[in-house]
Amino acid sequence: MFICMISCLLMSGCGKKPGEYSSTESENPFFRAWATPYGVPPFDEIKPEHYIPAFEEGIKQQKTEIEAIVSNPDDPTFDNTLVPLEYSGQLLTTVSMVFFNLEECMKTDEMSRIADSVHPLVSKHEDDIMLNKALFQRIKTVYNQRDTLSLSPENARLLELTYKRFVRGGANIPETRQARFREINEQLVLLTHRFGDHVLKATNDYKLVISDKARLSGLSEDMLAAAAETANKEEETKGKWVFTIHLPSMEPFLQNCADREARKELWTAYSQRCTSGETDNRPLVDSIVNLRLERATLLGYPSHAAYILDNNMAKTPEDARTLLQKMWYPALAKAKADAEEYNRMIKAEGHHFSLEPWDWRYYEEKVRREKYALDEESIRPYFSLETVREGIFTCAGNLYGISFQRAPQLPVYEQGVEAYEVKEGEKVIAILYLDYFPRPSKRSGAWMTEFRTQHRDKNGNNVLPVISLVMNFTAPVGDKPSLLNFDQTETFFHEFGHALHGMLSQCQYASIAGTNVSRDFVEMPSQFFEHWARHPQVMKLYAKHYQTGQPIPDSLILKIEKSATFGQGFINTELLAASFLDLDYHTVTKPTHITLPDFENAVMQKIGLIKEIIPRYRSTYYQHIFSDVIGYSAGYYSYTWAAVLDNDAFEPFKEKGIFNPEMAKLFRSQILERGNSEEPMKLYINYRGQEPSIEPILKNRGLK
Repeated sequence: MFICMISCLLMSGCGKKPGEYSSTESENPFFRAWATPYGVPPFDEIKPEHYIPAFEEGIKQQKTEIEAIVSNPDDPTFDNTLVPLEYSGQLLTTVSMVFFNLEECMKTDEMSRIADSVHPLVSKHEDDIMLNKALFQRIKTVYNQRDTLSLSPENARLLELTYKRFVRGGANIPETRQARFREINEQLVLLTHRFGDHVLKATNDYKLVISDKARLSGLSEDMLAAAAETANKEEETKGKWVFTIHLPSMEPFLQNCADREARKELWTAYSQRCTSGETDNRPLVDSIVNLRLERATLLGYPSHAAYILDNNMAKTPEDARTLLQKMWYPALAKAKADAEEYNRMIKAEGHHFSLEPWDWRYYEEKVRREKYALDEESIRPYFSLETVREGIFTCAGNLYGISFQRAPQLPVYEQGVEAYEVKEGEKVIAILYLDYFPRPSKRSGAWMTEFRTQHRDKNGNNVLPVISLVMNFTAPVGDKPSLLNFDQTETFFHEFGHALHGMLSQCQYASIAGTNVSRDFVEMPSQFFEHWARHPQVMKLYAKHYQTGQPIPDSLILKIEKSATFGQGFINTELLAASFLDLDYHTVTKPTHITLPDFENAVMQKIGLIKEIIPRYRSTYYQHIFSDVIGYSAGYYSYTWAAVLDNDAFEPFKEKGIFNPEMAKLFRSQILERGNSEEPMKLYINYRGQEPSIEPILKNRGLK
């Protein structure tokens, strides 16, 4: 659900190993207060050699702070135990948020080497805190007195979540098993980091080079120009056309290229990533699944999924699976009907083959044009990156009374990244970074992250959140701006929904502020904001032709409306298949040898997935669940769980008006501002007045 500095800043070229770096306090920007506007990171000053010393000093400082809590001779209280623990480790938090965010979108060899050193340090330090018996005893003492303490709701929530975090972090594990627990955590850190590195390398390494233009029939001049520009970056491919398996290149190719063999070649490269050679992730999947199971068992859970969901809204794997099944059968039925229609078209064209996965997008696009006189290329001119961004800003302003002012005075971490002051009236309430386009050092996908989480400091002063949105949109070509398809437009709205959750937070404590909520609730505000992207009233505000400035015509809006449920069989089936795969990996209850693709194939056969569709992410490049110690493991169902919430949450706006101030104020005050300060379902009921219904999502996706 879980960011480029000018490249040279992160590439010292000195050839040193991370452990050989040295950095004095006067040289290291992490060791002094930042004089930048709003205290944003001084990206132009930070160099690779600054990270290791800052991590080491941050760990040292937090250890001292923890020792002061533990050695306090006074009886443990909320104020002398929970509060100082919450505010401890500020240097470590600062360097972590800068480094790990930049490492995601500036994954140079140097940054990867530093990460290899940093991950074990941080993992050990976290375990040292979670397994500190004296510290846990103080927390437990306060927790056992919670009913007599008259704590404020947010303080009570912090106490509850801190206690649970320690229990889930191993505080109750017998000392004889703690060494193994630490070892598992360290191994998972290294293995999941390696998994992500493999996916990035495999994705960057593949190129489909086409020298015969006749093989590119069906592609628009814009697509050809983009592929030619990519080809001209390398001497050996100049004068040709290059396509990659990054989505902005791959999707239009699969949708439009008439050469079936070329489609098959590109699709196969995409779907078979990380199954051989130096980027083979199959052994890592096996190790990660079994280590997660072993850790869950040490913590007293029958499976990793049981461990994860105990802390989510769903509570149990069975409840998550039940929801998926309610969506699965109507989605699969729609996908089967679509496959039959595409096969009829193939036959009508005089071909003697049956639909395969590399054909799906091509024939789906053909049917879309035939049924709705609508195709991606007729939409793109109205959805330039600039107009979509301004549309998003307008929506946020109309709903929540905020505005966005470009802030060129703020340092950025890469040329092309934009910085904004987010204002309410004349008051700046947040800083927003926007990072739009693919780079070889940036992982694929789109995500929201933070360089600083909203909270109030020890003196009660509000600390501004510093939010970043990282995307991989179609880059500008020549004089033409970046033109988004509608899926990319919705992605921008989606990530901005996350940003609103972070920017509008009004919590005391960083650990429960903003998006620090359960996995199956965090996607609700983001998916909720997607509803504004395709609303006719909103499109008239922002969808304007990049050349003429004319608003999108009503006839095209009508076509988009009529096609709203088109393709939902495929979209939901591939999403749900990936969710079932995730759950099956993480509901194993005894050590097992994962053999791929056998395990994955067995899951798909069990749920009856048709051969023309594969899960949205196959196992070897399933970064949501395998490139992070926790990530979305046993939690990919969250997108569907949250979709039930967001579709139900949008119903009042359909009834009362798309910018209804009463409902917008209620959503802001009960959801966006509250973070994890109360149980998610309670927050939802505070907003909606009732528990969510599944009916709106089934209707909106054409599955009812």
